[in-house]
Amino acid sequence: MVFTQFALPAIRPVNHIVEGDRIIIRTHLGSAIDSAVAGTGTVVAYEADMIDPDDHLGWSVIVIGRARRVTDPGEVARYREILQPWVSGAMDDVITITADMVDGFRLTRGVPPPLTAGTAVGHHESPGG
Repeated sequence: MVFTQFALPAIRPVNHIVEGDRIIIRTHLGSAIDSAVAGTGTVVAYEADMIDPDDHLGWSVIVIGRARRVTDPGEVARYREILQPWVSGAMDDVITITADMVDGFRLTRGVPPPLTAGTAVGHHESPGG
């Protein structure tokens, strides 16, 4: 997740679930993410990807949207049950990111272009084709 901390970009890895147009994450009270999301709809970016380390094929999705702290006790309890943190420690806060903008691409096999000096190796396919 990318957010602003001390007027600079900050990035933290988190796990998530997706419900409709929302990404849900958990974090602990007092964390940098928790502090950045003041409940007012802080603009953040979120990236999820899966790229095979052997063949370098896969996909990447980037979401830009507003992050808000979940305050409804029933919703918080439900997300605490279905979204288990990957790290130890108490993850007391639940944050949702509404997907306002979504972009992504797929790394696929293709006919590689002829190599010339300064050309990167690989093929990237955007969602539109």
